[in-house]
Amino acid sequence: MPESLSRGRLADLLDAAASRRVAVVGDAMLDVYLRGDVERISPEAPVPVVRVRERKLALGGAANVAQNVAALGAGCELVATVGGDTAGGTLRAMLGAMGADPRGLLEVARPTTTKTRVLARAQQVVRFDEEDDSDITDGDVTRVLDAVAAAVADADAVVLEDYNKGVLVAPVIRRAIAAARDRGLPVVVDPKYRNFFCYQGATVFKPNRRELESALGAAVDIEHPEALPEALRRLGVEHLLLTLGERGMALFDADGEVHRVPTTAREVYDVVGAGDTVTAYLAAMLAAGASAREAAVIANFAAGVEVGKLGAATVAPEEVLAAFDSFHASAAA
Repeated sequence: MPESLSRGRLADLLDAAASRRVAVVGDAMLDVYLRGDVERISPEAPVPVVRVRERKLALGGAANVAQNVAALGAGCELVATVGGDTAGGTLRAMLGAMGADPRGLLEVARPTTTKTRVLARAQQVVRFDEEDDSDITDGDVTRVLDAVAAAVADADAVVLEDYNKGVLVAPVIRRAIAAARDRGLPVVVDPKYRNFFCYQGATVFKPNRRELESALGAAVDIEHPEALPEALRRLGVEHLLLTLGERGMALFDADGEVHRVPTTAREVYDVVGAGDTVTAYLAAMLAAGASAREAAVIANFAAGVEVGKLGAATVAPEEVLAAFDSFHASAAA
C-alpha cells in the first residue's frame, strides 16, 4: 500500500498541512518520567529503591495529539480540562510554549490527570496515576460546548481524543461532530469503551483491535473481514481504521473495501504515544486534502518514527519524508 503514495504527493500534503488548523477535543494529561538507578532493596518492604537522576515532563492524551499537530507546523486549538493545580499550570505553559491556542483549556474543580512513570535502566518499575475520571459536571459540559463551538468555527479538521477521563460525554461528542459536519470538516475519532457508539458521522474511527472486539462482543478476523461493513453501519462512520500493533493497520471503507497498511517501523523502542501521533497525522492530512487511504499511509509512516523514540514524542514532517525514503530504499535493495 505505501507504493500507492508518491514522494511528491507526500511532500505536497505535508506542505499543505502547515497552513491548516486542527481542533482537538478530549482528555489532556501530563506525563512525568522519573529516571534513575536501582542499587538496593528497601529495608521497609521488598521493593527496589530508585535513586532519581532525571525528571522529565511530557504532554499526554489529547495534549500529545495537539503537540503532534503543532510539530507538523499546523495550527492547533485544544479543548480540554485541567485542574487548578501545579500540573494544570505546567500543562498550560507547555501548550503555550508550542504555540497552541490556550482559550479552550478550561480549569475545573478536579485534579489534572497526571501519570508518573518510574524507570530504572530503561525499564519501567511502576506507574501511578492521579486523576478523577468521572464525567465532568453539567456546568462544565456547558463551558466545554461553548469552547468546542469556537474551536470548530476556526478549524479545518476536528479530532475527538477519548481516554475515558470524562470530557467526551455524549452531548460534547454529538455537538462537535454536528458542528464539523455543518462546515464539511473531516472528523477523526480515537475512541474508548464508554461512548463507543456515540460517534455517528465521523470520517475516520480509529480503535485498536481489542477495543473494537470488546465493543462488538466478538472476535474480529482481519483475514476474513466480511462482517466489518455491518460494524461500520452500526457505528455510523465513513471509515474504520484498525490499529494492529506490529501488523500495521487496516482501513475499512463503508462499501466493504479493505486496505492493509503494513508497519514501517525499523526499530520499536517505546509504543507510548504512537496512537496519538497517528491521530494527529490523520487529521492534518485530511485537512490538507488527502484521501482517507493516503492519510492512513502517511500516519503509519509517522507512527513508525514515533515508536523509535522514548515516551510520547512528536514527529516532524522531515522525519516522515526520511522514513518514506528509507522504506522505499529498503524495498528496492
